[in-house]
Amino acid sequence: MKCATARPESRPKTTFINIRLERSIAAIFIEDVNTMKASTSATTAPTQFIEINDRRLAYRTVGSGQPLVLLVRYRGTMDDWDPLFLDNLADRGFQVTIFDYSGLGQSSGTPSYNPGALAKDAVELIQALELGKVVIGGWSLGGIAAQVVLVQAPQLVSHAVLIGTTPPGQLVKPGEALFYEMARRENDFEDFVNLFFEPASKTSRATAEGAWARLALREGDRSPQVPVEWAAQQLGDGPKNPVFPVEAVLQALKSTTIPVLHLGADHDIVFPVENWYALSNQLPTLTLVSFPRAGHGPHMQHPEAAASHIAAFILS
Repeated sequence: MKCATARPESRPKTTFINIRLERSIAAIFIEDVNTMKASTSATTAPTQFIEINDRRLAYRTVGSGQPLVLLVRYRGTMDDWDPLFLDNLADRGFQVTIFDYSGLGQSSGTPSYNPGALAKDAVELIQALELGKVVIGGWSLGGIAAQVVLVQAPQLVSHAVLIGTTPPGQLVKPGEALFYEMARRENDFEDFVNLFFEPASKTSRATAEGAWARLALREGDRSPQVPVEWAAQQLGDGPKNPVFPVEAVLQALKSTTIPVLHLGADHDIVFPVENWYALSNQLPTLTLVSFPRAGHGPHMQHPEAAASHIAAFILS
């Protein structure tokens, strides 16, 4: 009868303890992951790299939800996106991906400011990351490239969000020569205000101070600045009309079914918003938002409002 004293409960008890321990470890792991996600912002998101054909593109991702890929401005890198704007987009349900163009910032390859080359970067990044159908967005030069993406790869685009950029074709109002002066030199805070804000407005200047500080928040893992001399060589001597002389893109915008949003300002010295209003009755899917007493960076002066407009346009 001694065999009855084999303590039959010992094995189940140990199994129970192991299961409970495993669940505890899993819970801690999940909590750590959720905490990491919650704490990750545009200023802390790690730079990642992906090999695409003959180059390596550097990119960062913030948030989760609807994929939104943003193409940066002339002389810009990932660190020239206002982190508050990106975080507000993430808070509103977007998975925001920013990247450095080939050969610039932390990306390898041959640099180019040809909009077709920039669009190629975006298309190949979308495909390599398997993002599916995305919202394609772009600021300034990046907005020109985003229009090329819309036309060349419409199967990858659900919406287009353009910020402070120009439409294709002849312009009713060209940009100002002041931009071309500032584009050829290292820029200080006053240049920052004159270019991206409305220097005559005390309110706009105050918001410029906040944006200037936010752009410096990232402490490490920053992308090298675009060489000024190289960028100036790509720009030309002064204002052009048209800036974006691609008739095929204009005709595509006139017939597309993809919704297009342009966020602009009433004092954009680079790409005056009046040029979009001149085309508003010809582009059937175009929505225009114009911020008063603002400049070439309306999303930096109004990061929360800009993100709200984008979310309302896409997610509503």
